[in-house]
Amino acid sequence: MDKNEIVQNLTKELKTAKIIQDEPMKRRTTFRIGGTADVYIIAKEVEDVKSVLLFAKNHQIPLTVIGNGSNVLVRDKGIRGIILEIDLAKISFEEIEDGMIITVGVGYKLGALSIMCMDKSLTGLEFAFGIPGSIGGAVRMNAGAHGGQMQDVVVSTTYMDFDGNIKTLTNQEQKFGYRESIFSKQHIGVILETKLKLKYGNQDEIKANMKEYTTYRKEKQPSYPSAGSTFKRGDGFITAKLIDECGLKGYQIGGAKISDLHAGFIINEKEATAKDVLELVTYTKQKVYEKFGKKIELEIEVIGEE
Repeated sequence: MDKNEIVQNLTKELKTAKIIQDEPMKRRTTFRIGGTADVYIIAKEVEDVKSVLLFAKNHQIPLTVIGNGSNVLVRDKGIRGIILEIDLAKISFEEIEDGMIITVGVGYKLGALSIMCMDKSLTGLEFAFGIPGSIGGAVRMNAGAHGGQMQDVVVSTTYMDFDGNIKTLTNQEQKFGYRESIFSKQHIGVILETKLKLKYGNQDEIKANMKEYTTYRKEKQPSYPSAGSTFKRGDGFITAKLIDECGLKGYQIGGAKISDLHAGFIINEKEATAKDVLELVTYTKQKVYEKFGKKIELEIEVIGEE
């Protein structure tokens, strides 16, 4: 089935979802890099999510699920098949003895949620302030910063498997690890919502921490388009420090550059291609291994047609 047929069929089947053909993925990622997606769908209802999953499975069409596009690099040839953005953004609060249980949709922005929690004097999500992603992506990769991570606050996560069945996993069942979870390690389905447990705290302290984290980001992290931290922290070493000690800050291939501000970030300084970024990644890995004998791994996810 070609992309025109996919659009025609899904236009009839979906309720409120937005369907875009030949969408440039540089518009959908914080890296501002990437070729076109054959069919890009933004689903705002669970029934539309189910329809897309079953349609893709029944017709054997490749399916890629994307969140806020903040931790991905899309290759220059783009993405074939269907790209699904799940924009479920409902939120509810349940009072408990010493805090609240928050049920939040996969598409809710992490930064906005952290501000809302601060307004309610809820502590535990300050680390997320300034992280450019959605709840779904944050849970999937166990996002974290400043000593906190999603694993610390997630109670359970509800997802839909590729047969359209809705299931829920406890915190332990999600198999959280450093920048990973069962959702990133196994092809089990797509996240719909998650429950978070936060305790009441001192609002002035919460605000002060968020202000401190914002200042840190401005001072230490580049303002150019990027996918966030490019490489994972090493086992017993700080990857950015090794890259810096290799003299690679400012090293550039095409429009892709290792940030002068933070060696752990590859930035899109000027119309970089995915090819530029991947060549710079390969070069960086090689130099770090040559100097220190350490293998470094990507934190960002590379998707699309090679």
